[in-house]
This record gives sequence, structure tokens and C-alpha cells, in this order.
Amino acid sequence: MKKHDPVSRRQWFERMAIPAVALAGASLTGIPAVAAPAHTNDKATPLAGTSIYDIRDFGAKGDGQTLNTTAIQAAIDDCHQKQGGTVLIPAGDFICGTIEMKSGVTLHVATNGRLLGSKRREDYTAGKGVPSGNGNIVFIYAANAENITVEGNGTIDGNGLSFYNGKGDNTGPGQRGVGGNFDRPHLLIFSQCTRFQVKDVLLTNSAYHCFRILKCKHVQLHNIRIYNRVNKNNDGFHFNDTQYVHISGCDVQCQDDACALFGSNQFVTITNCSFSTRWSIFRFGGGEAQNITVSNCLIYDTYGCPVKISSGRARIENLSFSNIIMRNVTGPIGIGFTGSSNNPNNNNPAADTVPSFVRNISFNNIRATVVEKPVNHPDIHFGVNVFNGELNSCITLNGVGKVFLENISLTDVHVIYAGGGTKEQAAKRQVPELSAEYFGVWGTEPFGPPAYGLYARNVKGLTLQNVRFTYEKADARPAVIFDNVQDAIVTGLSAQGSPETELLRLVNSKDILFTAIRVLTPAATLLQVEGAATENIKIDGGDISKAAKPLAVEKGANKKAVTIRS
Repeated sequence: MKKHDPVSRRQWFERMAIPAVALAGASLTGIPAVAAPAHTNDKATPLAGTSIYDIRDFGAKGDGQTLNTTAIQAAIDDCHQKQGGTVLIPAGDFICGTIEMKSGVTLHVATNGRLLGSKRREDYTAGKGVPSGNGNIVFIYAANAENITVEGNGTIDGNGLSFYNGKGDNTGPGQRGVGGNFDRPHLLIFSQCTRFQVKDVLLTNSAYHCFRILKCKHVQLHNIRIYNRVNKNNDGFHFNDTQYVHISGCDVQCQDDACALFGSNQFVTITNCSFSTRWSIFRFGGGEAQNITVSNCLIYDTYGCPVKISSGRARIENLSFSNIIMRNVTGPIGIGFTGSSNNPNNNNPAADTVPSFVRNISFNNIRATVVEKPVNHPDIHFGVNVFNGELNSCITLNGVGKVFLENISLTDVHVIYAGGGTKEQAAKRQVPELSAEYFGVWGTEPFGPPAYGLYARNVKGLTLQNVRFTYEKADARPAVIFDNVQDAIVTGLSAQGSPETELLRLVNSKDILFTAIRVLTPAATLLQVEGAATENIKIDGGDISKAAKPLAVEKGANKKAVTIRS
């Protein structure tokens, strides 16, 4: 096999200056050196690390039939050994199995170029140095590497439909992976890598997760399109224990979690992106998820809750979600927290003595429309079951047992709900003490939460400012329920009521101030308080004229605990 000398970027620009007629019919790597002597890639050369390695010069064929794994890996290895450069995937369909990216290498997938995963399982291996959790069979990976780039306007296609057998990995609620399908390739995995970026490419059709990023630092992900809906557990981005991440301008359409952030992800910004999936967008669980901002994003046709935090032991703080539009979602926000291990096989009970918390989380300028129940996406070829608790969903802030969520704020949040909640749902008083995903909490009879707008339990330091809850068809549930909420201020709440029930229900809550409430449609009662622990509730000002009566006292509450001044 004849190999051409790699071409440096400087040589490329010099040769492009040759009159076009002289270049007619010549390939990039076949042009003879004219303006400068050939670059030898010697380490002493100042142009080291700038060369271009065309995979065709290593024997690759873009005919959609040839298996090119060896050729592409040879180009990457040569580029890495010679102090880095650019490995070029030109136009064509280049089939391959597992390939390993290495330090200093830029993989450039040209317009009309496609890396296409083999349909054969035997062409894939586990990534060397990649942990086995959630599988480590992979198409493209890097481990313990640095200064890597994947770029270009081309496509990386995992051919994932070829691996569909109807089975997922069974890591959903209560399944714990038993009997799960893990023997299928992820599209990309970067493990313990530093300073890498992926930009502009289309990542599509993975057999498993699209992009796993594990214990990495200094990650840049920009202008990526992910279209991943051919198999079960088709996540978009999936992060574990990663720091200093910046995501912008991405468009993600997938089947499972669009941007999962498990474990100790820190110093993360996500902005100017759009997302759609069957399950969840921003999914948090366990670890130390801290110092994360999400802004200027569009979420549409997403079920299973766009923002979902479900954890036992965790140290989650300083999360900000702002300027977000949610169109046709369920949820739309769910936080569940127990403060103790959710793992029944936990062999280290002493770990439960380490303080855990979920605190300092803000939601600002959110506009959402919430549908009655999930709807199958027409481009997902297999049906997805609907959980009972997904019906008539609401915002859920759910501290369990003796633990509290702390310092949660919703500011300028306007939600339009489908409505349709029943008196049976409204009558629910005993809510399961589960930190499961929100639909697990509400998955008992009667279906759905007892409030249509916001249900908050065990929250300290809750702020609602300029919050508006409305529904499209009549709903018999209260707009807001506080259960064991302490130190809350609600300013400028506007909500539709029901002639059958109260607008607000407070259970064993204290030190709550409501100002400038507006009751938008007739309600049986403005406020119902329950429980002997209820104290120091004040309502000051607003328009409550559409409430038939201002106050109802039930289940041992004291009328003197409430002061209402209209």
C-alpha cells in the first residue's frame, strides 16, 4: 500500500494559491510540492502538529462496503505519533468498527463524509481504559487523552437500528439493570480526558447512548446536532463526574435522557440549545452536582419531565435554569430527595452520616405548556409505556422524611396545564414518601398529584414571584399545595381556581407570607389550612374576590394561625 507524505496546513494554503488550471484533477494529497519543500514532520520543525492525514492514503475506501477500521486507526496512530494534526474523513461512506482517538488528534469529518458503524457486533470492542458501568462497547472513544477535537459538517452514524432487539438496559425505576441489554456499542465515549472539543458534526443512530463523557475536564461542545431515536436508551449527552463543561448551539432529538448529569458534575454551562425526547432533558442523580447554569433553551415534545432531580444521598447546589421555553411537556420540574442511600445493597451505612443537601436552585423566566399525558413520537419506531403518575402532572418539590430542600425559587414562571384533574386526586392526603422520579411518586391511586400547579413538601426557604398557573379545561385540584413548608414568600401568584375545592392548601406549614394574590376564576375557598403544626400564615393584599370564602380550617389546624388582609 502506497502512502503519501502528510500535507501540512501551510503547504495546503501555499498550494491552493497555484492557478486553478494547474490543480485540475489533482487530489489534496497528490499535489506535488511547488512553493515550498515537502515538510518531513521532524519534531524540530515549527509546523509539527499541523499536518493533514487523509484516511484514503492509509487504504480507506468510502464505498459503503469496505471495513475501514484498520486504515482509520492507522491514520490516527500516525497523526498521534508525529505530534498531532488532522485526520481527514473525506466525502464518502466509510464503514468501520471500534476506533480509538488519541492525544493531539483532530478528526475532521468533511461535508458529505460519513463514518458509518459496522452492522456486525464482532467489529466492536470495549474501550481500553473505559469503565464498564452502563456498558463500554463503543464505536469511537478516547481514554486518558488530551487535546482532542472532533469536528466538521459530516456525520458519525452508529447504524444502531442493526442492534435493536426490543430490550433496553433495564436501568429505569425499580429495574436496577437486571436482565438488561448492555452488549451494544455507544457512539462516542470520552473517559478521563482533558481539553477536548466536539463541534458542528451530526451524531446519529447510536445503538446505545450517543455521547458518554466520564470524569473529564475542560470540555467544549458546540453546534452539534444529535438525532438518536432508533434504539432503547438512546441518550443524547450523558455526563458522569465531569468538570468545566461548556455546551452551546446544540440541537438534540433523542429517545432517552437528552442531557443526563449523573454524579459530581461541576462548573457546567448550557446555553442556546434545543431539546426533545421521550424521557427527560436535564437529569440529575447523586454525587456533587454543583455550579451549573442552563439558559436560553427551547424544550419541546418532552415527557418524563424536562428538569428532573431524583436522589438519595447527594450534595446538589447552585443550579440555575433561566430563559427557557417548554412546549408540550409533562412535569415540567421534578425534584425528589431523601438524604439517605437509595441502594438496598449499601454496605457502608457510615456514609449516610456525611451531610447531604439539595439547595440553592433557581428557575427564572420559564414559559411552559404541560400536556395531559405523554404522546409517542412518530419517529420512534417502538411504543413507550405511559406511567400512571405521568397523568395530570405538575411541578413537584419533594423532600422526604426529615430532610428538606433548601432555598428554591421560581421567578417569572408561567405554566399552562392541560387540566382535567379530578376531585379524587384533590382529596389525596397521604403522598408516598419516595424520592423516585416524579411519576413514581404519583403512580398510586388515584393517579396524578393532588395539585395541578405546584406540590411542595419539606422545603425551607421557598420563593415564588410572578408565578402564573392556568389550565385549558376545568381542573378540580388546588393550584398549590405546601406540605411541611417553612419560611416561604409568595408574591404575585395568579392562578385559576375550582368551584369544587380550595385554591391554596397548606399542611403543617409555617412562616408563610402571601402578597398580591390573584384568583383568576371562581374557587370554593382561597386557603385551606390543615394540621396542628400550621402557624404564622399571612395573606396581604391582592384580588381574592372570586373565592367564595377566604379560609377553611381542617384536621386540627388553628384559625388563629392565619391572618388575611385584603
